[in-house]
Amino acid sequence: MAGLTAAAVAAVGFLAYQASASAPADLSVKPRTPGAVAPSVSPSGGPKQPAPNPLAVPASSGTGERVVYALSDRRVWLVDGKGKASRTFTVMPSTVHPLPGAYTVTSRSGSVRGSDGVQIEHVVRFATTEDVAIGFSAAVDGSTPTPDPSKKTGGIRMKRADGDALWTFAVIGAKVVVVA
Repeated sequence: MAGLTAAAVAAVGFLAYQASASAPADLSVKPRTPGAVAPSVSPSGGPKQPAPNPLAVPASSGTGERVVYALSDRRVWLVDGKGKASRTFTVMPSTVHPLPGAYTVTSRSGSVRGSDGVQIEHVVRFATTEDVAIGFSAAVDGSTPTPDPSKKTGGIRMKRADGDALWTFAVIGAKVVVVA
């Protein structure tokens, strides 16, 4: 019985601590009227900027029809001639990355074995870095595993449906823009 009582006291103490940690510093301040929005402030003290739309084409990616690959977002956009994304999707980057800049599609392969030994399809190559060919591809088995960091690979993997769309969109000579 004493054990149960001690556990109950400990649980109540923990919950009381959580409640006090989330309570306002000044309880005499009246709550705002419903619908009123407090101005948001960033850590620097200025107004907080709205979060960017992760599906919006990066502004620094140029103009015209292009494939945009954002390294930090692990995302690709297929952008039409008017600057509107017809499709966007996430990818699994390789261990070797292209530098930010503009490239063109230099070669394509319908189906090959990747440098990691995985059977891949719809390979669209656009750069070479550290003597490694960099390109987009989809694993035939649909997987997008994290690459082995001990191997130098250039395959940027995506789901098969995304690979089909990129294959149709990015023909030889198509523009590929890599952004940080």
